[in-house]
Amino acid sequence: MRENLQKNYDPKDFEEKLYNYWNDNGYFTPKVDKSKKPYTIMMPPPNVTGTLHMGHALNNTIQDILIRYKRMQGYEALWLPGTDHASISTEAKVVEKLKKEGKTKEELGREKFLEEAWDWTRIYGGRIKNQLKKLGVSCDWSRERFTLDEHMNKAVTEMFVRLYEKGLIYRGDRIINWCPSCHTAISDAEVEHEEAHGNMFYIKYQIKDTDEAIVIATTRPETMFGDLAVAVNPNDDRYKDYVGKIAILPLSNREIPVIADEYVEMDFGTGALKITPSHDPNDFEVGERHDLGHLIVLDEDGRINENGGKYKGLDRFEARKKVVEDLKELGYLVDVKEHDNAVGHCERCKTIIEPIISKQWFVKMEPLAKPAIEAYKNGELNFIPDRFGKVYLHWLENIKDWCISRQLWWGHRLPVYYCQSCGEIVVSRDDIDQCPICKSSNINQDTDTLDTWFSSGLWPFSTLGWPDDTPDLEYFFPTDTLVTGYDIIFFWVIRMVVTSLSEMGEVPFRDVFLTGLVRDSQGRKMSKSLGNGIDPLELIEEYGADALRFTLVTGNSPGNDMRFYTERVEANRNFANKLWNASRFLLMNLEDYFKSLREDEMKLEDEDKWILTKLNDMIPQVNDNLDKYELGLAASKIYEFLWEDFCDWYIEMVKTRLYGEDGISKKTAQTVLLLVLKDILKLLHPFMPFITEEIWQHLPEIDKPLIIENWPTKSQEMIFPKEKEEIDYVKVAIKAIRNIRAEMNVSNTKKSKLIFVPDNDEIKNTIIKNSRKFITLASAEDIEIAENKTDFGMDYVSIVLERCIVYIPLKDLIDVSKEIERLRKEKQKLQDEIDRVDNKLSNIGFISKAPKHIIDEEKEKKDKYSQMLDSVLERLSLMERLLEANK
Repeated sequence: MRENLQKNYDPKDFEEKLYNYWNDNGYFTPKVDKSKKPYTIMMPPPNVTGTLHMGHALNNTIQDILIRYKRMQGYEALWLPGTDHASISTEAKVVEKLKKEGKTKEELGREKFLEEAWDWTRIYGGRIKNQLKKLGVSCDWSRERFTLDEHMNKAVTEMFVRLYEKGLIYRGDRIINWCPSCHTAISDAEVEHEEAHGNMFYIKYQIKDTDEAIVIATTRPETMFGDLAVAVNPNDDRYKDYVGKIAILPLSNREIPVIADEYVEMDFGTGALKITPSHDPNDFEVGERHDLGHLIVLDEDGRINENGGKYKGLDRFEARKKVVEDLKELGYLVDVKEHDNAVGHCERCKTIIEPIISKQWFVKMEPLAKPAIEAYKNGELNFIPDRFGKVYLHWLENIKDWCISRQLWWGHRLPVYYCQSCGEIVVSRDDIDQCPICKSSNINQDTDTLDTWFSSGLWPFSTLGWPDDTPDLEYFFPTDTLVTGYDIIFFWVIRMVVTSLSEMGEVPFRDVFLTGLVRDSQGRKMSKSLGNGIDPLELIEEYGADALRFTLVTGNSPGNDMRFYTERVEANRNFANKLWNASRFLLMNLEDYFKSLREDEMKLEDEDKWILTKLNDMIPQVNDNLDKYELGLAASKIYEFLWEDFCDWYIEMVKTRLYGEDGISKKTAQTVLLLVLKDILKLLHPFMPFITEEIWQHLPEIDKPLIIENWPTKSQEMIFPKEKEEIDYVKVAIKAIRNIRAEMNVSNTKKSKLIFVPDNDEIKNTIIKNSRKFITLASAEDIEIAENKTDFGMDYVSIVLERCIVYIPLKDLIDVSKEIERLRKEKQKLQDEIDRVDNKLSNIGFISKAPKHIIDEEKEKKDKYSQMLDSVLERLSLMERLLEANK
């Protein structure tokens, strides 16, 4: 017999020990076994230098539940972990570090800077991995990947070359989102739009050689130095005579044409727009249609350049103020109106982005988007919840070309080379030092790196060995489930789908489980500025990983934000404690236990059949919930079964058998207790892996660790509908009896007679058969069955059940004389309170001076005390009549 559990549940005693045990024994590492089905999840790679936050904790808890569930079901379950190099944020942190040391990125040069970045990654890169281990994640660390690994570099280069060879990657002048702070282009998905309060400026543009003028409306007068036209709608009768004429650009006196274009909305502003092709994506399209050319007026810092004349060097927002002042002074500013619009911000640093024309590398998205749309419409891809499928479709159906080049050094360098001698552009899988056309060695590699999401977009198959044909790729791809936040459908999910369809010919995963945000208890987003962030590691330290995991999953439903309450973590630690103590109780009562009885040896009693039926009814329900990704519902069912059915009822029902002399009854109770506890531990293991494994390894008759045990299955032979119905009825009766005793403040130690008046023999037999339960669980000293309810008067308390009435003699519950004495004291106390309130309310000084809400409070008190007094008087009258009747 193994030793019992420690008296007190303390997760620190075993969580780290068990994690190392699982990992060291290879239980996280699946094999390529074609006789078994694979199940694969790819961990969304957190930033390599990041730290664990509540979003990570939620996301990885969900993934771990799914992978442990499938592992126990017999799948070769692979959960592949890894980290992302996070080019923009990592480079920013290294630049900041260098700045503190009095150095700059440019002074160091590319190679030295990259050495600094690798050093930074080595120092901080292991942090989040170790933090994830504390959460209990059972991912395969032997297959861990980093997006800048040598193999991942090979995959990224291969993808770039293949897309280029298909004509899907090109270099061109396009409007991109420029971050003046990060000094790089960013994709549309990396731009956060926020409503901002601003102004609409109405500016007069004189028509050349006339006294006429056309008034345009703009929110950005500082870019007017890049204006190349004024545009009106061809159907706008107000301006039809202006089309083809020349307007004079204020402040710079440059001539620009007035053009007609359907893009212009007649009811927006004045119906006339300034067209600045180099600084607005819509103006860019207009400029292309009318061959206007380009004129850039902002530099990479967001300052006016040499094309802005005397405003050169001014920050864009300072320039706006100065330009407006000068326009007003010179009489060009006609009006200013308040105007709210959505302003794009850099997702990383929150700086307002600047649309600017730039020579960048792009992926043509429309040809890649079409198969991704079809895959969803054909049912190859499922979103949980399914409403996000509309978001996916909307994004793909309105997709623009993806700018993939970044003006950064940390990341995957573009495999593009420029010959300085003949001008040839070469895209190559291998490093080259000679131009293949003119053989010149004067050839340079592009200095830009690829958007981080380009490499992340290959994650489901590059991590398994692609572009090589590896056993892992053949067996584990396509993967099964992606668990990620709904906020990165555009960033990541879509990119993985399009690249996988392009190169693998199938979707990279079947199901996309989308989580919401973890918010604070007031519903606010957790942030440093609000100071409302909660450190999951601190919660693990105080309450254990299992309590945190259970809190995250029971408070969560797919796709919805959740409010996080620390009090719930404490409550779930109490749940873990309940399981611990129940298991200790069982182990203490197995001291003379050597071997479980076989089914044919057991003498099952009604309560045994009841708990086994409840268990076997629950197992398929939990399976169904887990298969539908309803993890919170599954966890709640297990919680209720363990706490109420097993601990509060079944254990209490069988205690007399465990302490009794009937050997076969005791042995049967021990066998059923152990059988049910084992299945509880199996069902609960994916949610609370540490405590369940620790208890499991103290149980008799186990031959392997819980992490690789077989998942429970429903046993039809262990379902007993009749006995379940009978014990459920007994439970309802006992609860009703307990409630009436509690209302009357009767101590549990005070015993009473219970008299049942059943409607039929079926109920009568159920009560007789379970009379022992009423004695042990309802504080009964004796059970009687009566035929007629008219025999019981006011000296009995009655409890109405379905098809039965229970009577309890009042004398068994209370001392009538003492109760009368108590009620008289309570009556006087309440009358005194009513008199006090009456005196206050009749006091003219109080009524005239007290605020209305104080007076209302006193009136409410009087109503409350009056109702309480009525109840006491009614009860007192009953007791006095009862005392008189018994004389």
